[in-house]
Amino acid sequence: MNIGLFSETYYPEINGVATSVYMLKNELEKRGHNVYVFTTKTPGEPEHEHNVFRVPSLPFIFITERRVGMFYQPRLAHIIKKLNLDIIHTHTEFSLGIFGRIMAKELRLPIVHTYHTIYEDYTHYLTRFEIVDRRAKAFARTYSKVCCNTVEQVIVPTEKTKDLLMTYSVHKDISVVPTGIDLSKFDYRNYSKEDVNSLKQKYNLSGQDKVMIYIGRVSQEKNIEEIIQAMPEYMKTREAVRFVIVGSGPTLEKLENLVKQMGIEERFVFTGSQPWDTIGLFYQLGDVFVSASRSETQGLTYIEAMASGLPVVARQDKCLEDILEQGKNGYAFTNKEELYYGLDQILFQDKQTNYGENAIKKVEKYSTQEFAYQVEKVYNQVISRDRVFCKRVIYDTKKI
Repeated sequence: MNIGLFSETYYPEINGVATSVYMLKNELEKRGHNVYVFTTKTPGEPEHEHNVFRVPSLPFIFITERRVGMFYQPRLAHIIKKLNLDIIHTHTEFSLGIFGRIMAKELRLPIVHTYHTIYEDYTHYLTRFEIVDRRAKAFARTYSKVCCNTVEQVIVPTEKTKDLLMTYSVHKDISVVPTGIDLSKFDYRNYSKEDVNSLKQKYNLSGQDKVMIYIGRVSQEKNIEEIIQAMPEYMKTREAVRFVIVGSGPTLEKLENLVKQMGIEERFVFTGSQPWDTIGLFYQLGDVFVSASRSETQGLTYIEAMASGLPVVARQDKCLEDILEQGKNGYAFTNKEELYYGLDQILFQDKQTNYGENAIKKVEKYSTQEFAYQVEKVYNQVISRDRVFCKRVIYDTKKI
């Protein structure tokens, strides 16, 4: 097949959508397909990329580390028309996604859309007043419904997202295909003790420290503040505990100031944003991965952490149902006491359960190979339906 992927974000950007599209392209190519990515120009992009076409972009006004592509590109449209695409797969609801829809309509191609982001969880970037935020959330739901109902088939990463779209009145077929990750990238055996110890020394972490780690976007919807607010009481009697936060975002400075106000800044490490190619090593700093996020569609960082051999302590969420086994590879919490209990079991008390080994085994099914295979099945289903539909149209036209 000749496949066109349209995304507002792509490697080397670090986020779930960029990773998903990057992995999908690589694995589909291994399966013998020709895959073309249409995305935005971004700082740090590779000089040479195979079948990647980039359009001029601007920082998104409300989330400056995200970029939005310029609208319809006649030059690129001319190139696309010569690629003989069989299917278009959009990964954004905005400019590049609209461009993909226009090309699908012009070329009469079937189109698949992956719904990656629950937008009603992000409206606080646009509004400051509750009444306006309610309207923004309603608009986000309506816009999501329209985007999903105007394609041949929708792909979502979890049952949680599928159920949500059904409440939006999305009536198109919805396939649940968990995003795969390159599990080998997070294999702890890839990293020598010398490399890990060197990174620990860089951030003044000792071999005796018990390290909680968070890796990801540092923003309001990730709810990191809830965990930080619980730390003075917890750390007071547990002197070996440290909290490493890897990533950047709009609330980074606020959180740095918060730990200073609490007088616990010596127990925290804020590394800022790190290159994607080094993230696997950073997971090796931790003894447990923690998150209080309420906005996950799949929770790729949870899977990455488990693939790295880290148990997870996370706020209870439907996206965790398929990966978190209470007491085996981590703990879910709904309040401060349950957070403390989960951390204590892993860091201090339960020496019988091999949390790390259980975590690695649990996420083996999230390989990039399985991910590409399942997406390929969706493509074949959609193309087959499209061909049947075209034959019916031709037949009915002949009857007329």
